[in-house]
Amino acid sequence: MDMEYAERLMRELIAIPSVAGDCRAIMDRVESEFVALELPVERTNKGALLAAMKGTSDRPGRMVSCHVDTLGAQVREIKPDGRLRLLQIGGFAWSSFEGENLVVRTDGDREIRGSLLPDKASIHAFSEAARETLRTDDTVEVRLDEAASTPEEVRALGIEVGDFVFFEPRYEVTPSGFVKSRFLDDKACVAFMFAAIRAMRDAGLRPVRSTYFAVTNYEEVGHGISVLPQGVGEHLALDVGIVAPGTNSREDSVTIIAKDSRTPYGVEFRRFLSALAGQHAIPHRVDTHYRYGSDASLAAAAGFDADFACFGPGVDASHSYERTTMRAIEASGQLLAAYLTTERKEL
Repeated sequence: MDMEYAERLMRELIAIPSVAGDCRAIMDRVESEFVALELPVERTNKGALLAAMKGTSDRPGRMVSCHVDTLGAQVREIKPDGRLRLLQIGGFAWSSFEGENLVVRTDGDREIRGSLLPDKASIHAFSEAARETLRTDDTVEVRLDEAASTPEEVRALGIEVGDFVFFEPRYEVTPSGFVKSRFLDDKACVAFMFAAIRAMRDAGLRPVRSTYFAVTNYEEVGHGISVLPQGVGEHLALDVGIVAPGTNSREDSVTIIAKDSRTPYGVEFRRFLSALAGQHAIPHRVDTHYRYGSDASLAAAAGFDADFACFGPGVDASHSYERTTMRAIEASGQLLAAYLTTERKEL
């Protein structure tokens, strides 16, 4: 795989704000990448993308999914002093976004900059309360970088309740190969998916089964997959593994998920992926995640009739300031390419 391409695409995608509920710009960008790879692509009624790659057999098809929507917020209230209360989109701790710069996007698509702070931010003014106040929906606020100190002045900027709020990602790749950023979940997976597709195209390879690539836009809020194309018998979700004390995942390996908070994954499918990784000397770990769900497990819980699995790079500090390695991203792309070009009966 061309890892310079994968890193460049990942950096570009992470820079495009795409909170669940407003993924218009990033969907346009992803669609253009499918078009560049000469894959026919269509949009679902909910705005997700489905691209098709013809296989070499007429066996039941496969679907590979990943998501571009991220954590973020919406304006809940304009306070009397002109600051904003928010409601979260997706699950995260307010403390993990404290002090972060952000953008409020108005209905007129004007972008107003600001930052997220607790109500009582200054040690000089609030002493121990600045340290000890729990960060909740009711104790953090947006400080706008505009001369607006009343609701009327804020509304004159175009800001209103319901506007989307995007936090800055702070993307960085270190000389040692670590990737640090918000929203590696799941844009790192989108990047290695395209890198795998491109590598197959350049090598003149086709998947052993016709494959749909789904890019969803509501995964972080629990309803990413709403369509399973006719004839699909397997659904592989690409999503990050959780690196933390008590888990089996590592930042330099692929995580193959055996169970999440909703369901165990298909045991034969999971063992097939583990065998593929072993055959190709791809560093991998099998893990179980307690507070976790993927498009594959959500689709299974919704009743879609397809065998299902999930893997992706091990990521530390998920839903906070996340970190993985380029090696884990490369290994994930290698496993995806191996999966696409291998039938289970061949192992």
